Amino acid sequence: MNTLSNVSIENAHIIFRNFSGEESKFNKKGSRNFGVLLDVDLAAQLKSDGWNVKELPPREDGDIPTYWLPVSVAFGHIPPKIMLVTSNNMAPLDETTVNQLDYAEIASIDMIVRPYCWEVNGNSGVKAYLKTMYVTIVEDEFASKYQRNMGSEEVPF
Repeated sequence: MNTLSNVSIENAHIIFRNFSGEESKFNKKGSRNFGVLLDVDLAAQLKSDGWNVKELPPREDGDIPTYWLPVSVAFGHIPPKIMLVTSNNMAPLDETTVNQLDYAEIASIDMIVRPYCWEVNGNSGVKAYLKTMYVTIVEDEFASKYQRNMGSEEVPF
């Protein structure tokens, strides 16, 4: 298998969020992951390179399928850089805080996914791991009001 490059996806759309690693019908306990939607061209390229591209059937006759890539979020050997972005701040998320992305209202995501080429019992493929992710969240009307008061050492009364 040839050497594969990281994949950068700007304005990514993610599905099946499980940053907390909760156990479910589709997920073993502790396995943090999500799916990223792929356009047809990128899906075809990644699939031909051996990545684990999945397909959701079309919702209506005549529509094209939706392609997506399962992405693992592992904090062991090479932890990802995950940044939570607001209009006034950028804060890193780690293993203890990344779970807030499971329910966050997301405005946009830019990410880099790194390949891990594997081979077991004559089978091989490419697993996607999150390398870097910038998540801009939707802020409510009070966010900027209270953000201004953060970081002040003085008591406001």
